[in-house]
Amino acid sequence: MRQQYAWRSKLLAGALAFFALMIVSQMFRIQMSVEAAEFRVQAKSYSSETKTFYPDRGEIYDRNGSLLAGNQIVFEVGVNLNMHKDINVIASTVSTVLGLDYNQLLYDITNPPVPNLSYLVLADFVDEPKAKRLMEIRQKMDEQAPDGVAGALNALEFKSHPMRSYPEESLGSNILGFVNREGRGYFGVEEKYNDILAGNPVRVTIPTDPNQAINIPRIPDGSTLILTIDRDLQAAAEQTLDDALALYGAQNGIIMIIDPRNGETLAVAASKRMDLNKFWDYGVVYENASDFNPAISKPYEPGSVIKILTMAAALDSQTAVRSTRYLDTGAILVGGVEIRNWDNNAWGDQDMTGCLQHSLNVCMAWLSTQMGPETFYGYMNNFGLGHLTAVDMAGEAAGRLKVPGDADWYPVDLGTNAFGQGVAVTPIQLLTATSAVANHGRMVTPHVLYAMVRDGRQYNAPAQYAGTPIRAETADTLSDMLAYSLELESSNALVPGYRVAGKTGTAQIPVDGYYDETQTNASFIGWGPVDDPRFMIYVWLERPSASIWGSQTAAPVFSEMAKQTVVIMDIPPDRIRLSLASK
Repeated sequence: MRQQYAWRSKLLAGALAFFALMIVSQMFRIQMSVEAAEFRVQAKSYSSETKTFYPDRGEIYDRNGSLLAGNQIVFEVGVNLNMHKDINVIASTVSTVLGLDYNQLLYDITNPPVPNLSYLVLADFVDEPKAKRLMEIRQKMDEQAPDGVAGALNALEFKSHPMRSYPEESLGSNILGFVNREGRGYFGVEEKYNDILAGNPVRVTIPTDPNQAINIPRIPDGSTLILTIDRDLQAAAEQTLDDALALYGAQNGIIMIIDPRNGETLAVAASKRMDLNKFWDYGVVYENASDFNPAISKPYEPGSVIKILTMAAALDSQTAVRSTRYLDTGAILVGGVEIRNWDNNAWGDQDMTGCLQHSLNVCMAWLSTQMGPETFYGYMNNFGLGHLTAVDMAGEAAGRLKVPGDADWYPVDLGTNAFGQGVAVTPIQLLTATSAVANHGRMVTPHVLYAMVRDGRQYNAPAQYAGTPIRAETADTLSDMLAYSLELESSNALVPGYRVAGKTGTAQIPVDGYYDETQTNASFIGWGPVDDPRFMIYVWLERPSASIWGSQTAAPVFSEMAKQTVVIMDIPPDRIRLSLASK
């Protein structure tokens, strides 16, 4: 009996050994076969996958930490066409919550654009409240459905992603620009710094095993930008401009404020602005790209504000000094063409301050002819007229300064260019050029970037300078002359408690080949306090109807803007400031 059991045991042991040998042999065969390589590839694909990660776009803040551009979460709403679904309920619910056309939704779901399509996007960039409302309805239908039966909206799917948002809506829109739904920046800072803000997409292989989620790489967001813009000053500039347009009946306008010491742009207000959250309205608000930020992209003939640069060139080249006398007869011949003053009157014996105070075209034309073309245009070129300033906002235009040798330059241009006729500049160009006068001869490069923040570290943008077109002595003398001329005439540009320097401009607008005396560009550029300038303000009103003169329109706007600027920037009145400095 025992031998019988022993025999059976041996037989069973042999069979088990045989099967074990077969299994080992099969494993060895698979390991060494071509199939093994395929299995290893499949195993690898199951454990990881390759994805492209797009970083969140960097935010934009003003100099005091106010958020100007950020990101919000929005949703893509789609339908899984492979799942059981009640098409009518889906179309009805989505159309009601999202305000879409029911019939169009029904058609899109029943007639996919591609055969065998498994997923169809019904709407994208849906805000969070609406998306959550749809989610709640889907969940409620799932709860009400019988056991084992899916809810009528079970095929709805939601995918979240970021979208650019602008909490201040239209505030500073001309500076910021906007981002479209493809994530590309247009105009202003958004376009100029698009690559820095957007960051770098990264394509990596990541594990699909949830237990290895810790191994998913961290993708750094785009850089955050801190601008030189002061949010409160920007709001004040926009409101002041809007009030001025209504008061003086101007068609368009600009108020731009910079720090003449370092080129920091503090505010840029333009008459046409748009809610950046509704970037699709761009074509409704603007007719041309140059209208988005005319402060940098719309050249025009500025008129008498150019006389600051003409006088600076004359003083610096020693063609004249402050006390030089000029007998104004009311007319002068330049290139065989008669040039007259703005009022067609003769102002008699004047010194150089008087020429500025009374804004005498004839005196300026005399100075430019005394300098000669080489000296005069050499200075204008050094001041940057006809050149880009390199301001860090997209869309800057260079303007135009005709010079001898150009096909359309004539000898009379030497006279007319001296008082701002026949030369085209942008407000940013004029601010840059005139900064040399306010900043002791040193011309700044305007910029809006204060600092960049990346990976928790802040990198400040250094001030840059565009040259020294005039000597410090020339700049300081001219600043005092301009301040004194405003005081002599009790100008509308004066600011109580602060000594300011500046100049008006009234430029007739060319219409059909001639200058229309009834349509003007009225402007004023000024800075203060004169002894230690902290702000430089440029005001431009296009075609004011209440008065064509810059002294009666742009000058008082400058005064009003300067009054608010000294408060917002916390600049004490001259008496207090100088008293504290002397202690």
